[in-house]
Amino acid sequence: MTRDDALRLVKEKVANKNLIKHMLATEICMLKIAEHLGEDKERWAIAGLLHDLDYDTTKDNFPRHGFETAEMLEGKGLPEDVLQAIVSHTGHVERISVMDKALYAIDPTTGLIVAAALMHPSKRLEEIDVDFVMRRFKEKRFAAGANREQIKTCTEIGLEMEDFIGICLEGMKSISEELGL
Repeated sequence: MTRDDALRLVKEKVANKNLIKHMLATEICMLKIAEHLGEDKERWAIAGLLHDLDYDTTKDNFPRHGFETAEMLEGKGLPEDVLQAIVSHTGHVERISVMDKALYAIDPTTGLIVAAALMHPSKRLEEIDVDFVMRRFKEKRFAAGANREQIKTCTEIGLEMEDFIGICLEGMKSISEELGL
């Protein structure tokens, strides 16, 4: 499956524009983390782009989240490790590979970074830095939906929080126009 095919599928299956932006943010973060770790950027990026493909059909049935995406993608030529990462990002199955662990940590990180940008007076990603995001991370009530414990699992892929946030933030800055930030 090409990136264009994946994006077309996302636009066909996902109605919420903010969710599509989240999926794009996750894609770029996965690509940048893969690049940093010397992993396969295309595989990691496509896992990030497609990870919430089933959200509209599973939002009221969370135990099916991830599994339905894997079922939708069956037979579309995606490697098994990409499907495994998509299923494991939900916490329903054990995270085994570095890709699994990265997607799990990145998923809430994009929300934290977007919320940090939106609370900045400029509302622009370009205006925030790692220190700004880390200060927001420490505020428990800020972006409460961004699971801090899940973000902290970035250490399982050998990255300290500041480095992990920095790589994701730089990636998201590179697509700030697409993200509307």
